[in-house]
Amino acid sequence: MIKTGHKLKTAFNLKVVREGTEAEVAFKDLLTKPTIVSVYMKNNTNSCDKQNDSLSAHATEFAKRGYNLVAISRDTCSSHLKYAGKKGISYTLASDPDDLFAEAADAIVEKSMYGKTYEGPARAAFVIAMDGTVLAVAEKVDTKDHATQLHALLDTI
Repeated sequence: MIKTGHKLKTAFNLKVVREGTEAEVAFKDLLTKPTIVSVYMKNNTNSCDKQNDSLSAHATEFAKRGYNLVAISRDTCSSHLKYAGKKGISYTLASDPDDLFAEAADAIVEKSMYGKTYEGPARAAFVIAMDGTVLAVAEKVDTKDHATQLHALLDTI
């Protein structure tokens, strides 16, 4: 996994949902100010819902602290649009079915489900400067209280 102080490669595009609309953007264009990127697995699943509920409840606080908030999963933008409406999500949801962000962050890990192993993105969070420098990393997300975890991480920067 990418370490604090290293630069993330930002030359890739993602489809995103923001304010009820879908667009394709260069990842680097999401970095208009320091940005928190939270990786989760799938919309409408128990742990991921808790993770996003925590982010959603504190999105305004992160903005007041001067941070953009982006949550990334493999879900489609169509799924993200419905999910954002259902959950009242005001921050950016990014669709990354090809794990481009996870590859850039060196955060592809081996996982297992139902006895089968596969590779996928780590459920992690990253604080990234406007130039792509990683300011902090939470290698394991606390899905139940992700916002508190992130506030504590931001306090170390």
